[in-house]
Amino acid sequence: MTKSLREIDDKIKLVDAVVYVLDSRAPFSCINPSLNKAIIDKPIVYALNKADTVPDKELSGWVDKLTGKNTVAVKLNSTASNSAQIIASKLRLLCADKIEKKKARGINAVIRAMVVGVPNSGKSTLINNLCGRAKTATGNKAGVTRGQQWVKIDNYLEVLDTPGTLYPKLADQTIALNLAFIGSIRDEVVDTYELSLELINRLNRMGNAFTVRYGICPSDSPLKDLCAIAAKRGYILKGNEYDLARTSAAVIDDFRKGRMGKIILEKSNEH
Repeated sequence: MTKSLREIDDKIKLVDAVVYVLDSRAPFSCINPSLNKAIIDKPIVYALNKADTVPDKELSGWVDKLTGKNTVAVKLNSTASNSAQIIASKLRLLCADKIEKKKARGINAVIRAMVVGVPNSGKSTLINNLCGRAKTATGNKAGVTRGQQWVKIDNYLEVLDTPGTLYPKLADQTIALNLAFIGSIRDEVVDTYELSLELINRLNRMGNAFTVRYGICPSDSPLKDLCAIAAKRGYILKGNEYDLARTSAAVIDDFRKGRMGKIILEKSNEH
């Protein structure tokens, strides 16, 4: 991650603006303070991606919070055809001065933007959506994009895809958990069982996600709830023991795929 930040810092001088892709379920946790230092002087389009997975009213609060003098935030579901075109229009709006200056000289301006964000936020999917076809590697897991690559969207817009960047050190446990919940931290380095218990504990404080998905009433114990889900799903090992490893993975996958309903982990008025 430190290497990725250095590469971004080196290339930022080449671009006119930044597209900052945030997972709508945890927008605050997706904003990397180390990255902010590199892009502070650039116009920014905040793309609140995976907007279909959260309540629209809650997301509107983040749009208002992130929109300012030199920034604009938009709701986005980059898997929906042509949905990312709003990004192109917002980039041209933020770079209007450059466009007008070039136009006065009889030149059509080419806007160059850098696309940044945490792993698995949907950067490459957004770029492919802008292009109308697949030009970058995508995948529903952290770490698919390995290096920077320029992508020509049209004659007037080029974007630089970058690898996902996390904090070099994740000291805040809540932020670390949020990033693990949404899949921005590689599952290979996370204890899925412990993560599922943390997720159950969090969701039980927020609403009725488990009743919606599994038809069970939350208890006072995440482990009891995990066992209840295993029983409901029939995830049973020999000796009539619950298959908690399989159940843990299923709970996390159900959350990430939106099968528990629309859930936002961070509200704008709390940050």
